[in-house]
Amino acid sequence: MPIATHTPSVTADRRAQHSLLALGGLGLIMIAFVAVAPWILATHDYAALVPAIALSGVITIAAARLAPCVPERSGLIVIFAMAVVMRLLLIGQEPYLSTDIYRYVWDGRVQAAGHNPYTYVPADAALTPLRDQAIYPHINRADYAVTAYPPVAQMFFFIVTRISESLAAMRLAMVACEIAIVAALIDLLRRISLPATAVVAWAWHPLAIWEIANNGHADALMVALLMTGVWLLVRNRRLAGAVAVALAALVKPYAVVALPAFWRRWDWRVPAAAVAAVLVCYLPYAGAGRNVLGFLTTSGYLSEEGFTDGNGYWLVTLVRAAAGDIPGLTIAYILAGLAVMAWLALRAAWRTNATPQDTLSDIAALLMAALFILSPNYPWYVLAVVPFAVLGGGAPAWAMTLGAILLYRPAMLPDNDLAWKTIATLPFVIAIAARVLPETLIAQRARSANPAGGAESNP
Repeated sequence: MPIATHTPSVTADRRAQHSLLALGGLGLIMIAFVAVAPWILATHDYAALVPAIALSGVITIAAARLAPCVPERSGLIVIFAMAVVMRLLLIGQEPYLSTDIYRYVWDGRVQAAGHNPYTYVPADAALTPLRDQAIYPHINRADYAVTAYPPVAQMFFFIVTRISESLAAMRLAMVACEIAIVAALIDLLRRISLPATAVVAWAWHPLAIWEIANNGHADALMVALLMTGVWLLVRNRRLAGAVAVALAALVKPYAVVALPAFWRRWDWRVPAAAVAAVLVCYLPYAGAGRNVLGFLTTSGYLSEEGFTDGNGYWLVTLVRAAAGDIPGLTIAYILAGLAVMAWLALRAAWRTNATPQDTLSDIAALLMAALFILSPNYPWYVLAVVPFAVLGGGAPAWAMTLGAILLYRPAMLPDNDLAWKTIATLPFVIAIAARVLPETLIAQRARSANPAGGAESNP
């Protein structure tokens, strides 16, 4: 009798099925964690919940490593089905970690009543008829700050609240933005010859799950516009992509750092299109005059968050803690940061014959460098980096996005801003060092082995 043998294709199919089962198991673990989160918060407070959310990212990393091994169609079904369940478990809960969503609903309500959101603070007597017990009492900075959100965000708030002035509607709208993010991400993955199932890096990332489905942050809209712009750029539609990124910056301004990747030397159309998009979007709110920037000014949000005096920058605060207040330190830091960003911007803009992978790596570098320099106080700023964990950002992107969750330091013990910002930032610093140092050592050894710079002499 012939001896039965396992052909390579049968063995590969079995491995793929085992990988799919393992992926499903990881998804169930993540779902279980999301489901028990209210119990963790009720019994152990934020000091347990926040680190648990950060550690759940290990599940996401494991899933991303399994992604290339699973059948694409069934893998995507598992990934998206479980991602939907994770989000549905959080949409109906009260915001655990931020109250910004209440301002979104309020701004939409204010506009519907015919008021300019850049004109009145929520506590102004002119807006008294709009107050209720569901939204108004939870608005942060209600008695001294007009809105800080730019016009594209305001338009979005208005549209959503015409459907329903509720947290659930706003959250669902933000989750809907993830459809655009996922669609762009899948196509970009295929263009750089990576499996579409790597989209799990976004779909199951704890930062995306919690900051969008539970906190309902507008960064979901910003990332959707940003990734649409990146997708257009990779498809050689540079001008349309630049407009999409300009619109993203009118949701959250730091998205503007991606624009240099869309520009080429002496091409005036990209900056002109971006500026035109900004002006057109601000026109409906121009009645606020010089107040049209709202709370997002040097005397408002930027000052409150420590960007004007330097206390918001991690490295500046670290130096001050170690050496005291050095005159001119903040200015020197800002200038050094601008120099780094200028170098990265020129590298991206002047690159010739860039491959899609080159383009994605350049944008990842611009985003991560800008966020490291700014060292924001809140995790949701880092959402824009999450897609690049599998699009050129690698280990530094994973470290930045998971470490950022620990920026929810006020709810934890000890209540030390510098300590928690350091803990949140160090994983990124270590990941960058692990990537850069070996490359530097290899280059130094190559120069030492060939001092002539590789020139060959002919006998």
